[in-house]
Amino acid sequence: MKDVQLSNPADQPKQHGSAEGHGQPSSAFEGVPANALPLTASEDRQWATLAHFGGILGFIPSLLILLIFKDRGPFTAQEAREAFNFTFPPTLLAFAAWLLSLLPTVGGLFAVVNALIWVAIALSSVVAGIQVNRGRPYRYTVNLRLFK
Repeated sequence: MKDVQLSNPADQPKQHGSAEGHGQPSSAFEGVPANALPLTASEDRQWATLAHFGGILGFIPSLLILLIFKDRGPFTAQEAREAFNFTFPPTLLAFAAWLLSLLPTVGGLFAVVNALIWVAIALSSVVAGIQVNRGRPYRYTVNLRLFK
């Protein structure tokens, strides 16, 4: 195959480090700033809401949101920490109940306990998520607040 030459030099693709760019990257390949930008007020409320709604899946969503956004939005950091502190112990209890549900004789009892734990976490997380979505901070009535 032959290399096709375009007749107009402006149609030629620019090469990184070419004489035209003087060694500077072209605008299509600019770098990302090292520090992420702060969240806007609506983004802050959105991520805080998702931290609570994520409690339906356990503590992992609130932990990830806390680790990623803790320095970018104060409301998100506060609410993700609250959601994580609330969901962490019951998630561990639900996991233990799930393991014990595999036992042949008492497994059914632990399966019911596991289901009740998840229902309680889910309902509490939805109530909290609705309140936080309205812009109101939420405090769970029963929360160990292990991590500050």
